[in-house]
Amino acid sequence: MDSVRLDKWLWAARFFKTRALAKKAIEGGKVHYNGARAKTSKSVEVGARIRVPQGWDVWEVEVMALSDQRRGAPEARELYRETPESVERRTREAEGRRLTNQAMQHPLKRPDKKQRREIQRFQRQQDE
Repeated sequence: MDSVRLDKWLWAARFFKTRALAKKAIEGGKVHYNGARAKTSKSVEVGARIRVPQGWDVWEVEVMALSDQRRGAPEARELYRETPESVERRTREAEGRRLTNQAMQHPLKRPDKKQRREIQRFQRQQDE
């Protein structure tokens, strides 16, 4: 295979569920090809670096193979290799999100009658 469009490769590598979503991300400037914004029809080359957002994470991958067919996840992972910096950054950010979520845990039960009265009393004091 000589060349594959960027949107098609991202879809085949399972970064996006549909080519339309891949196209929307590329046109929105979210996907970077070799450090620069790219167009949807950009031809992907082996060895190129692609930066792809996925949810809270940003993947920085190196293209290892080309494919224009969407296959299973194990085969899709063979199309790219994530850079060590990207892996380290994603794990660090995930740990930060985990710690933040732990600090913001909500109580496990609703307030009882006495606690509701205290909350209402506190709110009235704030209004005055």
